[in-house]
Amino acid sequence: MRLSMDEIVNAVCLNVAERRQIRPTDVTVELLWDEELGFSAEVTVQGRSWYLVEGNLIEAILRYLGTEYGIRTFPDRVRLELTDEIVAEVAE
Repeated sequence: MRLSMDEIVNAVCLNVAERRQIRPTDVTVELLWDEELGFSAEVTVQGRSWYLVEGNLIEAILRYLGTEYGIRTFPDRVRLELTDEIVAEVAE
């Protein structure tokens, strides 16, 4: 299964919103990739920004898979890849 960049952003928005008890529409996310640092995301809520590392992104994706698709899987079965955009490959 492949999750698009939009789905990864949605996963992060939903995860942050649930943790902060706010609406998902109050969260903005920019996915990033750096040759030295790998995958990350800049998250902004109410004017405050912080960065999530790849492990946080995987956690958000796992929760998203469970709530949106009813799929339970392990973190080692999710791999972020850089193609034309950032995607998540989920091994079945």
